[in-house]
Amino acid sequence: MKPVIAIVGSNMMDLITYYHNRLPKMGETIFGEDFEIGFGGKGANQGIAASRLGGEVIMVTAVGDDLFGPLVRDNFCQNGINTEFVKVVPGKTSGVAPIFVDQEGRNSIFIIPGANYSLLPEDVSRVRSELKRASFLLLQLEIPLPTVYYAMELAQELNLQVILNPAPAQKLDWSKVQGVFLLAPNESELESLTGIPADSLDNIQKGASFLLEKGVQNVLVTLGEKGCALFTREGWKKMEAYPVNSIDTTGAGDAFLGSLALFLSEGKEMSQALNLASAYAALSTTKRGTQKSFVSRGEFENWIATYLRTDRS
Repeated sequence: MKPVIAIVGSNMMDLITYYHNRLPKMGETIFGEDFEIGFGGKGANQGIAASRLGGEVIMVTAVGDDLFGPLVRDNFCQNGINTEFVKVVPGKTSGVAPIFVDQEGRNSIFIIPGANYSLLPEDVSRVRSELKRASFLLLQLEIPLPTVYYAMELAQELNLQVILNPAPAQKLDWSKVQGVFLLAPNESELESLTGIPADSLDNIQKGASFLLEKGVQNVLVTLGEKGCALFTREGWKKMEAYPVNSIDTTGAGDAFLGSLALFLSEGKEMSQALNLASAYAALSTTKRGTQKSFVSRGEFENWIATYLRTDRS
């Protein structure tokens, strides 16, 4: 029986520009290297990762009635995700994300939420009976905060464990966030949430302690190519990233969290799940694009088996 992951969150059409040296100055036009269109959005990305690894995904999101909306719905279908709970918002554009990727694979991203900001608490309420089947609920901040808060309240009622990706970073009502199973910011988001510079491991520990004091059960700080660090009330543990030849880091954080939820829902203990999720995220950076860089379960298991054999030889 497939593990069930619920996601209440965003979807975007990624408009990806690859460039060599620099972005243009104000009023300047320069040549870029390449351009691609793909499917993205933090919620959708995490759902696609979990689905490709073998999970059943309950996806609650919203698209516009523009030309992108049907494409997004078709993409979910092609990846084994039911579109019953994909809301179509009349008169709204679907969300888009212009992304700029440099020659080192690093990205800068704008997001224009569009229909994502029409995803309301009542849309989540309609899915209550379905959510009962899930083991984890993934949330992000590319949809209205009242919808995020309502989803967390409902998860508590249903005994669902919540993984909250606080991105893009916003001021949170800590009384609403108490009891979250896992809060997973990156370094810049940690700094925005706590006001503590994330410029050293010591300060990252201080920031994580601040969040734990607010009632979060666990804090997972993603550190990019430096790995991640898990903080609990019992202590903390840092895990190194898998060294790979990265060409595009777009969506790697979403690949990490979507796969982490899937591995945890399979009953893997946290350290093992984090290790596998780190590998899955690293592998995604070796290909261009967002969702199209997320591999299937079979491809992932073959890759990691080869990686470990090579690493030990």
